[in-house]
Amino acid sequence: MKNIRSKIIDSSLFRRYYVITLYLTNIAFIQIPAISLAVLLFIWGAYLVYYNQKEYNTLFKLRFGLWIGSFLGITLLSIMLNFSVTILYSLLMFAHISICFSIFYGLHTEPDLDFRKELYFIAKVIVYMTTIFNVIGIVCLMCGFSFEWYWVKFTIYENRFTGVFVNPNILGFITVVAMFCCHMLYKNDFVKSVKKSRISRIWIISCGTTSFFSLMLCDSNASMVLALGYIMVYLAYCFFADKIDISRAGKTVSKSKIFIKIVALMLLCCFLCGSVLVFRVICQAGFSTIVSKSTSLISVVFNGSENDTIIADNSNSSGNIKKNSLTSNSKNNSEVSFNHENSNIDSGRFKLWAESYTLFRISPIIGISNGNIVMYSEEYANGVLSYSYHNSDLHNGFLTLLVSSGVIGFIVFCIFGFRFAKHSAQHLFLQKNTFRNDIYPCMFAFLSAYLLYALFEKALLYDVSFMVIWFWLIMGYLSCYIMKFEPMLETQYLFHKKQLTRTLL
Repeated sequence: MKNIRSKIIDSSLFRRYYVITLYLTNIAFIQIPAISLAVLLFIWGAYLVYYNQKEYNTLFKLRFGLWIGSFLGITLLSIMLNFSVTILYSLLMFAHISICFSIFYGLHTEPDLDFRKELYFIAKVIVYMTTIFNVIGIVCLMCGFSFEWYWVKFTIYENRFTGVFVNPNILGFITVVAMFCCHMLYKNDFVKSVKKSRISRIWIISCGTTSFFSLMLCDSNASMVLALGYIMVYLAYCFFADKIDISRAGKTVSKSKIFIKIVALMLLCCFLCGSVLVFRVICQAGFSTIVSKSTSLISVVFNGSENDTIIADNSNSSGNIKKNSLTSNSKNNSEVSFNHENSNIDSGRFKLWAESYTLFRISPIIGISNGNIVMYSEEYANGVLSYSYHNSDLHNGFLTLLVSSGVIGFIVFCIFGFRFAKHSAQHLFLQKNTFRNDIYPCMFAFLSAYLLYALFEKALLYDVSFMVIWFWLIMGYLSCYIMKFEPMLETQYLFHKKQLTRTLL
């Protein structure tokens, strides 16, 4: 019994199960059982929020906890002032953001936590799973095998590669996360710190290669922004990391050298963006040809020649219908170009963003509460939003935050984000030792790129999904690095007995 209780109050164990389960909710064939398990884990997480606050006083030990507490208070006030039939959904979102803040971002408050081992385990599992799923999807695609069954759109979804995942945009995000994990697992200092043997290079190369091709074929522009943003931020660190080594030697870096590096970095980034976009076009055209040839070959092997399918027999009419159906399906597969069927570059996001302005005007100060977004869209706006997978969010994490919590909540959240980003950058560039062989620059680059990604997707906070939880998990690990390398801070006393540490601010 004591062993079971120790597992229940183990936040690290919860994070591992919860992240992996939310990952599996994006796999078409196991989505329903994964969602069912995620519900149970969500209840476990809500209990851990209460337990950790009671046991460790988590909220008052959080880094920048004053702003987080203020945001939670504003969110709760918005829910109460916008009381409606959707209050249960709003409270569900409140529990979700509490889990994000307390269990994931707040993991730096947990005593005796070896966060590197936890991250190593999660990253390794993601690399293994993504490699296997990518291989299955790409092999089936090249063999021309695809079908639609209820919500399952196997390998092809709206003319874009989706593999075994439920949506091309989700596939794009997960492939970028997998390549990010490969990069971290390749860092010597990180592997040595967890005292584990390096993951096989075969797995890393396989995961990186299949993820890269999957990203090209899914045609997810937001995921491409995330990948390119990650590379650019990391390159910027590499360009200027030697400044730390020079400063340690007591030397100074000339302004002309800094200017040359900035120009070189900008040119390199422009070349990189152009090269990737050109390669995506070439990759899509090449795979389109492969799929066309393979489906034609399979059609001939299983259906016979086109002349054979014309020969009809009344006694075998059902068989002919099946043949013609399969031939038609093969024809559709051979025409796959891996481009958006929607010719609009925004993919309908401009309508959602225009809708957000109308919703924002309803309650600009305190917000309308996240649970009321769809309902208010139907009652007071144009009704663009609906209770469906694609249209239940504004597809912009910042706009969703602004509409849900109003100007006050948005400003408080931005203060928290700015303070965290400022301290993260200081520890990256102002430390005596560089993190070139560690994972700190990788996490900093990913979080920076994610802020751009959040401009186009259901991300940042108000969505119970793998992409949101992953963001807060990486923020939590980054905060552990900040806490480790930061010197002791001063303490300011309030009301003689109560004390407010600078960490909270």
